[in-house]
Amino acid sequence: MSLKIRLARAGAKKRPYYHIVVADSRSPRDGRFIEKVGSYNPMLPAEHEDRVRLVGERIAYWLSKGALATDRVARFLGNAGLTEKPAYRPQPIQSAPKKKAQERAAASAAAAA
Repeated sequence: MSLKIRLARAGAKKRPYYHIVVADSRSPRDGRFIEKVGSYNPMLPAEHEDRVRLVGERIAYWLSKGALATDRVARFLGNAGLTEKPAYRPQPIQSAPKKKAQERAAASAAAAA
């Protein structure tokens, strides 16, 4: 059984709240889980102490059993000092022009020069 430490959404519509859970990787996102090991409230400011709450000893136990954290949870664990921080990966900018549009813009700039 492959285990994941991941987020499970709770809360009302447009008011997200997440539980940090240990679950089988084949279980649905908000479905069955093994243990709740923390919570994440994105509605609170980034510096608020209750934004991310973790149960450190249980997370360490599940990591020792081979559980893998998802990207977002790995960032939480790295910030809390439970694991080493993952490499920084910038968020993709979806509004940026795609490859062909960039090529056309470069060709038109070269033609104008």
